[in-house]
Amino acid sequence: MSQTRKPVHLANESELDAFLAEHDRVLLEAYTDGCGICASMEPVLGNVARATDVAVALVNPRDDPPLVERLQVTSVPLLVYYEDGEEVRRLADGFQGADAVLEFVDEPVEA
Repeated sequence: MSQTRKPVHLANESELDAFLAEHDRVLLEAYTDGCGICASMEPVLGNVARATDVAVALVNPRDDPPLVERLQVTSVPLLVYYEDGEEVRRLADGFQGADAVLEFVDEPVEA
């Protein structure tokens, strides 16, 4: 299993599907260009990628409109955590520091 040490920008839904298939644990940020909070999250996500075994990806739903519906994006930044290709939880509460994001990805998964 390859480990991604920095966030990867995904262009579309098929790249997202391939990324989810390749990694056991994925943290996805949905962002838009011009979103200041989204831009300020990028270094935080880089730190999370380096500090954990979670693969981190960034996607701009405006680049591939079907992603808006698939991810049910109503605001950005949107963080979505996946395990084994399945969505586990999501967070859309604005800027999150590294500690909050680490806690978000390390919460126990409910059965």
